[in-house]
Amino acid sequence: MAAYSRTQLLLLLLSLLGLCGFGSVLGSKAASGPAEPPNPPVVRAADPPAKDAPAAVAAAAAAAGASQPRRATGWKLSEEEACREDLTRLCPKHTWTNNLAVLECLQDRREETEIAPDCNHLLWNYKLNLTTDPKFESVATEVCKSTINEIKECNEEERGRGYLVSCLVDHRGNISEYQCNQYITKMTSIIFSDYRLICGFMDKCKEDINSLHCGSINVGHKDVHSQGEVISCLEKALVKEAEQQDAHARPIKEECQKAILRVAELSSDDFHLDRHLYFSCRDDRERFCQSIQGGEGKVYKCLFNHKFEEAMSEKCRDALTTRQKLISQDYRVSYSLAKACKLDLRKQRCSLDTNLPRAREARLSYLLLCLEAAVHRGRPVSGECQGEMLDYRRMLMEDFSLSPEIVLIGRGDRNTNVDGVCQSALQTLIQSADPGADYRIDRALNEACESVIQTACKHIRNGDPMILSCLMEHLYTEKMVEDCEHRLLELQYFISRDWKLDPILYKKCQGDAARLCHTHGWNETSELMPPGAVFSCLYRHAYRTEEQGRRLSRDCKVEVQRILHQRALDVKLEPELQKRCMTDLGKWCSEKTDTGQELECLQDHLEDLVSACREVVGNLTELESEDIQIDALLIRACEPVTQAHCHDVADNQIDTGDLMECLVQNKHQKEMNEKCAVGVTHFQLIQMKDFRFSYKFKMACKEDVLRLCPNIKKKVDVVICLSTTVRNDTLQEAKEQRVSLKCRKQLRVEELEMSEDIRLEPELYDPCKSDISRLCPNVAFGNAQMIECLKEQKKQLSQRCHQRIFRLQEVEMSDPELDYQLMRVCKQMIKRFCTEADARNVLQCLKQNKNSELMDPKCKQMITKRQITQNTDYRLNPVLRKACRADIPKFCQPILNKASEDSELEGQVIACLKLKYADQRLSPDCEDQIRVILQESALDYRLDPQLQMHCSDEISRLCAEEAAAQEQTGQVEECLKVNLLKIKQDTCKKEVLNMLKESKADIFVDPVLHTACALDLKHHCAAITPGRGRQMSCLMEALQDKRVRLQPECKKRLQDRIDMWSYAAKVAPAEGFSDLAMQVMTSPSKNYILLMIALSVCVLFLVGLLCGRITKRVTRELKDR
Repeated sequence: MAAYSRTQLLLLLLSLLGLCGFGSVLGSKAASGPAEPPNPPVVRAADPPAKDAPAAVAAAAAAAGASQPRRATGWKLSEEEACREDLTRLCPKHTWTNNLAVLECLQDRREETEIAPDCNHLLWNYKLNLTTDPKFESVATEVCKSTINEIKECNEEERGRGYLVSCLVDHRGNISEYQCNQYITKMTSIIFSDYRLICGFMDKCKEDINSLHCGSINVGHKDVHSQGEVISCLEKALVKEAEQQDAHARPIKEECQKAILRVAELSSDDFHLDRHLYFSCRDDRERFCQSIQGGEGKVYKCLFNHKFEEAMSEKCRDALTTRQKLISQDYRVSYSLAKACKLDLRKQRCSLDTNLPRAREARLSYLLLCLEAAVHRGRPVSGECQGEMLDYRRMLMEDFSLSPEIVLIGRGDRNTNVDGVCQSALQTLIQSADPGADYRIDRALNEACESVIQTACKHIRNGDPMILSCLMEHLYTEKMVEDCEHRLLELQYFISRDWKLDPILYKKCQGDAARLCHTHGWNETSELMPPGAVFSCLYRHAYRTEEQGRRLSRDCKVEVQRILHQRALDVKLEPELQKRCMTDLGKWCSEKTDTGQELECLQDHLEDLVSACREVVGNLTELESEDIQIDALLIRACEPVTQAHCHDVADNQIDTGDLMECLVQNKHQKEMNEKCAVGVTHFQLIQMKDFRFSYKFKMACKEDVLRLCPNIKKKVDVVICLSTTVRNDTLQEAKEQRVSLKCRKQLRVEELEMSEDIRLEPELYDPCKSDISRLCPNVAFGNAQMIECLKEQKKQLSQRCHQRIFRLQEVEMSDPELDYQLMRVCKQMIKRFCTEADARNVLQCLKQNKNSELMDPKCKQMITKRQITQNTDYRLNPVLRKACRADIPKFCQPILNKASEDSELEGQVIACLKLKYADQRLSPDCEDQIRVILQESALDYRLDPQLQMHCSDEISRLCAEEAAAQEQTGQVEECLKVNLLKIKQDTCKKEVLNMLKESKADIFVDPVLHTACALDLKHHCAAITPGRGRQMSCLMEALQDKRVRLQPECKKRLQDRIDMWSYAAKVAPAEGFSDLAMQVMTSPSKNYILLMIALSVCVLFLVGLLCGRITKRVTRELKDR
């Protein structure tokens, strides 16, 4: 038993002596001796701590301290009178026989419990004398013999200078021998209770202790066993210095900084060794970590995990934060992390970067970045190390104060560029924590998004990186909650600026990035890599064609597209966009803060943006045109119409603009909701700004644009340029079209799309803005409704707008496919009646079938509108214009001379041709077309613009009931004819007389008479060729022939017409020989008149003959004379 007690004491002395070797561990093997007591020692004892202390007590303490090494092993601290009272009060009796137990008891007492100053000084001198006796190194050699042989570094240490024990303490974690390990580890707690007992520590930090007021080196009234607070004070000062909280504080010397961190490192495995934290967290340890066994840093980790619990005391929380901050400065302060990752750090060469300062290699962030890079690259990192990394990444995310750069910026000068520096610091934090690999690292995100994960992402394994991708896919959906949305965007902001933070992207694309973006030249922890640079490079290559070469691998392209689709939801997730467009966002889009509005705003103001921003926005818009799924909000809004009408193209893995084209074509289907329609229209409007924004158009017409329209950028101008080229080639009947076939096909698609919304045609929209607000304020833009409204209000339009509308109508009449309303309303009728008709003859076909019983009423109404428009000006009727191209200048040149290019002639030319038709002077082709117009206008007075213009008041007064009829069959014209004598306005009367004149030329232009006499025409005039008044003359002869019995209605109508014509002859006498001849030929007394004319001619002939003979006789008589 005595032998065991002696061994125990020797081991105690060995342990205490061992800490004196800290000087070598702390970088100072030249440390010459123990820490000196406050005043010069006498022999080897410390001077009394206080001048007024009793002499007897001081002498006893000195004697005890000086003589102890030579005492018998039976000497006990409990036998000393100075400590007996405190021992009896504080320590269990069974510990009294063990000096170690007594020291631990008195050191670990409750903070509020004090011990007598005499006992304090006795214990101080006792420990100091133990730690300054060099002969105990031989005991260490005896107890740790096998351990020394196993540890090469310790075996090679020079004996007799105290370095051996220092080495054993340094390699404490590798000691497998039970007695050596147990006592080396446990005894250090005695030393850590007072910084002055750590050999060399006081020499290195004496000046800093005084300058920082961390406690007096001289022992005064302060409890010497609380001198562990001095180390705590120095640790806090070291943390503050890193955060630069006090600009006026003197920096801690480098050797003291190393000593502080080394002490923290050596106390990393045992909670009891950090005396300040131990006293601060004793109750919290019992509350939260009672079942946790001490050693290997387990208690520390347990307390870290409960740091933010409400029950955690503030004092303990502060102490834990200080310890965590030390870990962030030197990862070795964490026992478990340093042990678990020791081999991995060597394997991954995480401490061999000669370009970095040595201090940085120890930083937790550097360690995590280096090891995370290895994991992302697929290099082996032990599971134990990865587990420790996960814990400390979560720790960094939970408390921003553990990152000194962020704390520094929070307290920085407001005049500095805080935003840029802060972003850089936060980016470093996110890189270190790497929450992209496991969302659970971000506790705030985990808690905020738990409900979303449980509902929307429950099919994905917990902790899988795809959880973040799933959350992004449900951003701004019904399943997303507001708090989760905010947390997710906060995290994605930083992930978007470093492609390595997305582990799936990094894994799939690291080869492509090295091949195409030359990332092999960048260090994994390089701060010179521009934010988002690698991803920008990747997505530029993602949409390259095979001809362009250097494309991404399939797996990488899928990932790039996935991320593009997700990040397009918010401009802050586009680093390059936010950087270059910050000024423009503030200038143009400060009020556009809702989801997706900022990018739309930038697109709307594309021409106003600075060049750098315009380039980025343009590139992104160009990508959207190829892959509209980048606009995730639009795709979600359009899901119903996509499923109903576009599911074939939506299912394609590669979108080349087909989906957007399909959405445009189905923009007015019943499944189309307002959000989708607005989004599609907005994208169409943006496409007008640059032809590159329309992917299919760009790919089909790129070469044609460069060749035919080289300096034109705006899409609308390019369309006009190309379509003009196509039209000119067609009109000139060129042998070969200059515009390629594929471009002509896509050009037709673009023209049809533009005809749907006036805003897609800026040349029309800009001049008509004021007219729209004045005349059509409540009319929707889509479905060509606004254009239709302006057409209907044409007479009230401003001059510029009127001119543009006229030009538009001219184009639409020559190419009815561009008439969106006509094609929409008559879509089914075109399929029924005009499937074989040429696209340019669709309107002509519809007009021919207008009165069919199968004709849809709405379509019929639309055809009538277009007929009314056509009859206002011959230029709006391409068929008539072509047929009468020789007749118009021949007969109507005075009208043409007065006309302007961009305004209607109000039917004057057509009215002119009608009169010539009555005179039978038109060419056959022109006559046929005028006959058609006469027949159509005879049924509907609205088709005769001259009649409507001059007779509107008379129609309202005399024929209101007929004009109100929904179906017009010539009632109004008949009413005007019947009431010819009642018409007051001469201009109107003249128009009615012209109608009568026209009807004499062709019975078909008098629908009432033609209907009444249809059977008689069939019976009596079937052999008569229609036209030139021949059938009318036939009926007149039948009327005068008493042998012919006409239908009563026909007879009545013919008699009415004769009366009208008689009145017309009186009111409007013939203006020329042609008119006179026409009146005679169409007169009911034609035979009588012709007989009288013949008799007159005969009489004149006879008179001539008679006069001729008399003249001849007179002449002869004169000659005979």
